[in-house]
Formats: sequence, structure tokens, C-alpha cells
Amino acid sequence: MRANFRMQRLFIEAPLAKGTIVEATREQFNYLVNVLRFEADDAVLVFNGRDGEWRADLSFPTKKRLFLTATEQTRPQPTPCDLHYLFAPLKVGRLDYLVQKAVEMGAGLLQPVMTQHVQGKISNIDRVRANVIEAAEQCGVLGIPQVTEPRKLEDLLAGWPAERRIIFCDEGDAGQNPLPVLAGIKERKLALLIGPEGGFSDAERTLLRSLDFVTAIPLGPRILRADTAAVAAMAVIQAAIGDWQ
Repeated sequence: MRANFRMQRLFIEAPLAKGTIVEATREQFNYLVNVLRFEADDAVLVFNGRDGEWRADLSFPTKKRLFLTATEQTRPQPTPCDLHYLFAPLKVGRLDYLVQKAVEMGAGLLQPVMTQHVQGKISNIDRVRANVIEAAEQCGVLGIPQVTEPRKLEDLLAGWPAERRIIFCDEGDAGQNPLPVLAGIKERKLALLIGPEGGFSDAERTLLRSLDFVTAIPLGPRILRADTAAVAAMAVIQAAIGDWQ
């Protein structure tokens, strides 16, 4: 069932079922009432990442309180996306873009990875999580990807589960077409690793290529910025061996 983009969508933490009444937060009240000028008996779509999407009617028990009452489910909760997205943090503006596009492209988990040439940093993981929710609200996604704390690349690889294959975009790969490489991957559990703006170091590339659970792919004949490479790689993977099939 396709998303309804004519109605405002709102993420809430509470469980959802028919008749559920949830009080809007101060931020939600301000946005719906003072910015969008919603009134009593108007409706929005609400979701929590677990119970599907619901139509919710607005009511005002007082002038300063807003209740959302779930009346009917508009979309069931889909099967969670299982693609793990491992990325070296970028500078703030481009990091926001990268996170938003990862949500849109179906990432189920976002794992910041600290590499040798990383130029950005994540000083506030809650900001990243808020960005994930905002992207989900805007693009009709019902599943909320998990966001984990940053980890060093070497530490992450040392404890990596062998049944989940890592696909990493290697700017030093001699080939140009990733499709033949992807066609040979049989695992269904996948992770995509995107390096920093400065690329992986020689030591990191050597380490990655030495691991049985890692596959390197090229991304065509052009040099891509890290955020562009992330979107291109996710699209190729989802189309070739992911949930677009």
C-alpha cells in the first residue's frame, strides 16, 4: 500500500492501536497548531516504527494540550529492512543529507565508522536519530533504522558476524561495473561500507580485502563524493540483490 503524501505524518513513541489516545509533545503541538494551523477534528497520520501507520484525529482538552486519537490503520507495518549501512561521518550538512538518503533507500541500521582519513565526527548521536525520524516522516517510511554509536573500523571488523557480508566501495578497484560482482553474492544478510571523503587508507583496504566476509565493488568510471557514492551504492545493491527485486 502506497504512502499518502497529502496528509501530515508524525512519529510518536507510544504503542498504536484503534482507540489509542496520545498526547502531543510540546514540539508537536507547536508544529501542528502554531505552524500548520491544525484545528480540532483535523487528522494526521502517525507511526511508531512498530505498529504500522494510523489515521489520528486531533482534539483539544484545553487550549494548551493536544490529543491524537488513532481511528484506523492506513498501512500495516512492513517487514523490517535488513541492509546495514556503515559510513565514515562527513561534515554536518553533508552528514544530514547522507543519513536522510540512507533512510529513504532502505537502510535498517546506521553504523558510524571511524577510519584513518575520516574528516567528520558525530558529537551528538541524538541529532542523527532525530534526522532519521524526520526523513521517515517526510518520505513515507514506516520502519525506523537503528542508529548505533561510532566505532573504529578495526574494532568493528574484529567482532563482525561472518554470516553478514560487507560490501565496500573501493575507489582503487580496477573495474568499473559492480553488477557482475554483486551477482556472485549469495548471502541475504548484507552491509554496505562507505569510506570518508579522503578514501580508505592502504592499510584499511588491505585489511578489508583480506577478510572472507568482505566483497569490494567499483562504482563506475567517475570519482564520486562520499555522499553521492552512498546513494549510488545503495541503489545498485537494492536493485541487484536487495529488496527492489
